[in-house]
Amino acid sequence: MSTENVQLPAPRRGLPQGLPHTFLDPLLLAALKEDVESGDLTGDGAVPERVQARAVLVAKEVGVLAGLQVFLRTFALCDSSATFESDSTDGDAVSVGQTVATVTGNARAILRAERVALNFLQRLSGTASLTAKFVERVAHVDGVRILDTRKTTPGLRRLEKYAVRCGGGENHRFGLFDEAMLKENHIALAGSSIEEALERLRKHVGPGVRITAEARDEAEAMAALRGGADVLLLDNMTPDFLTGLCPRLRGEADRLGRCVELEASGGIVFENVHTYGEAGVDRISVGALTHSADALDFSLILEPIR
Repeated sequence: MSTENVQLPAPRRGLPQGLPHTFLDPLLLAALKEDVESGDLTGDGAVPERVQARAVLVAKEVGVLAGLQVFLRTFALCDSSATFESDSTDGDAVSVGQTVATVTGNARAILRAERVALNFLQRLSGTASLTAKFVERVAHVDGVRILDTRKTTPGLRRLEKYAVRCGGGENHRFGLFDEAMLKENHIALAGSSIEEALERLRKHVGPGVRITAEARDEAEAMAALRGGADVLLLDNMTPDFLTGLCPRLRGEADRLGRCVELEASGGIVFENVHTYGEAGVDRISVGALTHSADALDFSLILEPIR
């Protein structure tokens, strides 16, 4: 089944839309219940019930902001009358000592929300900041994009992929439901050639679904190209090997009258990502963006309102 005249979904890149409360609230309420459970023993015992407080969020590292909406919503769930001030938005660069936001409300409520709010903000900003570093590392190569993977924290995938977009990266498929990816395990279990498996897969998903096919060597890549894959995921290949392979794959795609994207994946770290970008691929997928990003450090400074 040909897909050459079918419009595939647009790449998922650029600053993402805000996250709806219908998604955020159950997640945040579960996190608050985990932390607060039946009550905050220290805050409720030491702080008078009606005390009002101001909480000032300050960046302690240079990085990229992600999760501010999540941070503020956590306080709103603990105190519906809380007020917020901020000149920042997700995707903004932050500097050391910068005031990012101010929360004013009930002191006990601020104490309940504090750790959950910071945990989300620091984790998501860390992912955005690491993504931005990878994006900058290949910025000198026209058209090369940095993508995430499905190597995400269970239950937090939508947030982590949101953070990747805040850092200038692109989202790969969200799950098993929105794009198809034929990998070595599928081939082993399919009992057929790559071409036959791709033909069967295309009949199953239809022409408007992007199909990525994993290839471990040139023969598999050529077979996936002939089978109609939209993206060839070139797995665990060195930059030197890719530099020679990419022109051959593009030449074969031209001969077949096909459009195909080439993706490098496997063994890619910050220190070598620029060499993959220079090897001739269109996309570079990096699992570390979501599974190995360090948290970005913020402080929340609290003071009573007299």
